Amino acid sequence: MSEEEIKQRDIDKELDNSKVSNENAAKSHGEILKEQICEGQEIYKRSTSSILLSSLAAGLEIGFSFLMICSVFYYFEGKVAEDTLFKLMALVYPFGFIMVVLGQSILFTEQTSLLTLPVLNKKHSVASLMRLWGLVILGNLIGGWLIALVLRWVGPELGIFSLDTINKIAEHVTSYSGPVILVSAVLAGWLMGLLSWLITSSKDTVSRIIIIYLITAIMAFTGLHHSIIGNIEVFSGLLSSPNIQLIDYFKFQSLALIGNALGGAFFVALLKYRAFVYNV
Repeated sequence: MSEEEIKQRDIDKELDNSKVSNENAAKSHGEILKEQICEGQEIYKRSTSSILLSSLAAGLEIGFSFLMICSVFYYFEGKVAEDTLFKLMALVYPFGFIMVVLGQSILFTEQTSLLTLPVLNKKHSVASLMRLWGLVILGNLIGGWLIALVLRWVGPELGIFSLDTINKIAEHVTSYSGPVILVSAVLAGWLMGLLSWLITSSKDTVSRIIIIYLITAIMAFTGLHHSIIGNIEVFSGLLSSPNIQLIDYFKFQSLALIGNALGGAFFVALLKYRAFVYNV
């Protein structure tokens, strides 16, 4: 047995031995990591159709956050300053995330670190990770395009927001330079990876709702770029605003996806995993 195999055996043994002393005690680092790896492995076992449908559902469900932020923007427009409007949207931004995470649909940014951990633990290959990421991203994007088409039509019809509202939000999201969007997306991916970690550490639904609300509200208040809800925002603007071209959509989407992936995989999955391994 090679030195690397012996090391991996010791890591697996330590993970198997990770447990809390009683139900009321906080989960240990090892126990959270073990649960995350096991949860990630379960996703790898799912069929392609199941993964696509679940990620499609997540892309659709996250649209309720877009519905709410457009409604809030439209309702308060002219009553408060526009920069205040973008801060107010943080109050309703988390709603779609709560639906997705508690409903256990597969959202790329929430699952990024989760799906990376089995690879770090040598249970799956990098190629299988890339394939799974591709399926999840595809499902999330298609779901986002579909819900964007629906909301872009029904919002003005219901009188809850206008196409001008959609345009202003989309132009605001894409108004930054490439490096700013990339770094912003890294921070958002980092936060979403932490959200997944903290969800696993919590033991009841109320705690999980609070965690989801706080993490996603931070993203919204600070304007960090999230690739999946951003997909809906910018795609809707692409259909309505003369100031957003196809190149703007592809630039935003590619940078946001790369940044989110780096933030979740490196700053959460790798650092959390290595912190445990170095202690073995």
